[in-house]
Amino acid sequence: MKLIFIYGSPAVGKLTVSNELARLTNYKVFHNHLTVDAILPIFEFGSEPFTKLNDEFRKLLIAEAVSNNINLITTYCYAKGLDDERVNNLLKLVEENGGEVNLVLLICERKELEKRVLAESRQKFKKVKTVELLDEVLEKYELFSTVPNRESLVIDNTSLSAEIVAERIIEHYKL
Repeated sequence: MKLIFIYGSPAVGKLTVSNELARLTNYKVFHNHLTVDAILPIFEFGSEPFTKLNDEFRKLLIAEAVSNNINLITTYCYAKGLDDERVNNLLKLVEENGGEVNLVLLICERKELEKRVLAESRQKFKKVKTVELLDEVLEKYELFSTVPNRESLVIDNTSLSAEIVAERIIEHYKL
């Protein structure tokens, strides 16, 4: 089982790239907002119950994918320092059960993020959807760092199509 862990700031294109990568590889996509959007109607983002449930849902789903040998792409908005232990535990879960983890950090120029955050495709999920909220998130969290003690393929996709980014991931990780 392989887990492709695609992370980066809001509006960087994690889901768009994941869907293209899935199309090219037949991997399954388990994106961040599948759990986030299920929990938000009940618990406030960042609250203790929200965080607990979000972590548990992700762990359960990924553990089942590992035990059933299902190759998976997952997305994450990783905040340096805040998410280190959480992400490390998730990746260890895969590796300790015989899976392989490949990390991809997507980065993009700020002006492009500001354009993308307004995209129609973001409207169906409870994502960051305004430049003002994007600014708040980018000021509050360090979202452009690689996960510590792990190799990450870093791709600046400011002017690259999702297909080109997916092809680079496939080539780099020999998927």
